[in-house]
Amino acid sequence: MVGVTADARPDPALDDEHSPGRPAPAPAARRPRATLVAAGELLRALSAPVRIAIVLQLRDSERCVHELVDALGVTQPLISQHLRVLKSAGVVDGERHGREVVYRLVDEHLSNIVVDAVTHVEEE
Repeated sequence: MVGVTADARPDPALDDEHSPGRPAPAPAARRPRATLVAAGELLRALSAPVRIAIVLQLRDSERCVHELVDALGVTQPLISQHLRVLKSAGVVDGERHGREVVYRLVDEHLSNIVVDAVTHVEEE
């Protein structure tokens, strides 16, 4: 759970009160706890290397499972498992076309998060 450390104390970064000796953040910097929790869940859904690769593939175009299997060189059950995680997190959406489901990114912001992370790592 976001905001709780291993010893079950609340994360001070999420406290409504500021710490002594530190100035209070500007009102624009504060976010509702629910927003921070939802952002953490989204980032967690994007955290697996295979899911990052899926997002990068879907950034180029919509794809069905077998296309992702071929492009990424992993098994169909593994791709399907990761697509379920991404779908439940609202990252991808699937639409049935006959016997296949074609997956696409829900919006461009999500691919930007992944591209920025990959670019950052490649620059190091």
